[in-house]
Amino acid sequence: MRGHLSAHAVCTAIRDDIVSGALAPGSRLVEEILAARYGVSRVPVREALRTLQSEGFVTTRRHAGACVAEPTEQEAADLLDIRAVLEPLGAARAAVRRSPAHLKVLRGLVRLGRERARHGHAADLRQLDGWFHETLAQAAGSPSLTALLTQLRRKIEWMYTVEGAPRAGESWDEHGAVLDAVARGDAERARALMAAHIERSLPVHRLRRPAAPAVRDAKRPVNTARARN
Repeated sequence: MRGHLSAHAVCTAIRDDIVSGALAPGSRLVEEILAARYGVSRVPVREALRTLQSEGFVTTRRHAGACVAEPTEQEAADLLDIRAVLEPLGAARAAVRRSPAHLKVLRGLVRLGRERARHGHAADLRQLDGWFHETLAQAAGSPSLTALLTQLRRKIEWMYTVEGAPRAGESWDEHGAVLDAVARGDAERARALMAAHIERSLPVHRLRRPAAPAVRDAKRPVNTARARN
């Protein structure tokens, strides 16, 4: 029986498969095939594709219909520039608007991140890094800014792979310094520290050059291609 997943859940599943490369840039996104892939009817798939088109993950081609977008190198580079502006803004807002609950979660993440960095657990670090930045974005107290930062991180994750293991310890020390500024309510220091953190992360970003398998042949894997700095 189909139709148990909501359009939001289907959207998340398709987006995750685009980000992981299971649905490669340029691949056709046929509603009937996607419905079978995720075990749903075509209605939530259609809604999900509209949402993903508005986010820039999907495009519509004449005579081909919906396809996974094929961002240019310039579009990919622009995302890093936009992140360099928005992430420091988010950190500054978090310093003013964060709650005790946000600080508790952030402190726990920094503690875990430093511990995992010492033991070289790279897979855990990518996930923890994502949680840190996502929690900081939520602590900014602006749903619009949080949504922009979340979408931005997903797109960077899609377009870039991050070779960050060599500076994992430094990265988590930088996270800790940003957290200290946020906890003290020092917005300008939080902004400056986050800007420096983003700048230092740029050299480890490598643009992806994925192959383009057909959509109907792609198996749906667990999304392990998490690009975190």
